[in-house]
Amino acid sequence: MDATDAVNAIDPRSFNELKRLGREGNSSEAIRAAARQFEALFLQMVLKAMRDATPKDGIFESDQSRLYQSLLDQQLAMQLANGGGTGFGDVIARQLGAEPVARSRPAQAPTNLAGFEQVAAMAARQAAKDAAATGTDGAELPVDEVFAVTGASSASVPDGARAFVDRVWPHAMAASRATGVPAHFMVAQAALETGWGRHELKLADGSPSYNPFNIKAGRDWRGATVAMDALEYSDGKAYREPSRFRAYAGYAEAFEDYARLLSGNPRYAGVLGQHDAAEFARGLQQAGYATDPMYADKLTRIITGNTLRTALRGD
Repeated sequence: MDATDAVNAIDPRSFNELKRLGREGNSSEAIRAAARQFEALFLQMVLKAMRDATPKDGIFESDQSRLYQSLLDQQLAMQLANGGGTGFGDVIARQLGAEPVARSRPAQAPTNLAGFEQVAAMAARQAAKDAAATGTDGAELPVDEVFAVTGASSASVPDGARAFVDRVWPHAMAASRATGVPAHFMVAQAALETGWGRHELKLADGSPSYNPFNIKAGRDWRGATVAMDALEYSDGKAYREPSRFRAYAGYAEAFEDYARLLSGNPRYAGVLGQHDAAEFARGLQQAGYATDPMYADKLTRIITGNTLRTALRGD
């Protein structure tokens, strides 16, 4: 047990202990201690959500009892984190370069990191935003850093999925800075529209249209187009409709146009800056982006699925 293992959650001296570890140059120990603090905060949020979901009509319910219950939850979260916890703290510590510490864990209680990958992804996206705000080119962020969580399970991906993600990722990052929409949400939508790049629209001469979002060419479009029958839905029934789709000079132009479409049309106002996968997908469908009644469900599954996660990590 080190100096930060047995601590009162509301004792301000715990933060002083972290500072001391940093000053003494014990970087690994300081990183592990900070990671445990972060895991404790995460566990406290979980406990709070659990408390909020339980009925509050008992005879002992009062402001005072809720205060002491919140203090208890803080201490419980700290004890859980210091006792091995969920493994989230260990993952953070390893990612920050701390030397691993051998721990004895019950064989019957393996750690499930699926939820933590989403937390790490959120942190990576925020880091990319911070880089953009300071003038750093976020498009240079390696795609394998977005979901780089040690111990995450690998999944097979469709042929060409990784190559497709690599092609569009830098342009998705640029569009993300313009719209506030997470880059991997846009990559997922492009994957849904094109079958992971296998069915991208082509011009009559066989050259690519670089239109991964299958954006149609309206009356005001003055560029090249691709003519083909589009699959549409009405009252839940599918039918084919002759349509024209936009063609671009490259993916950069396509993602810029997609960003303008979302930013310049009031009906997509609820989509901009949306970081919840289901809400983003539902917002697109409600705004009329697609007529497929299952569009939102399909897009949500791709955003949260292992295929995109694995393709982004580059496993």
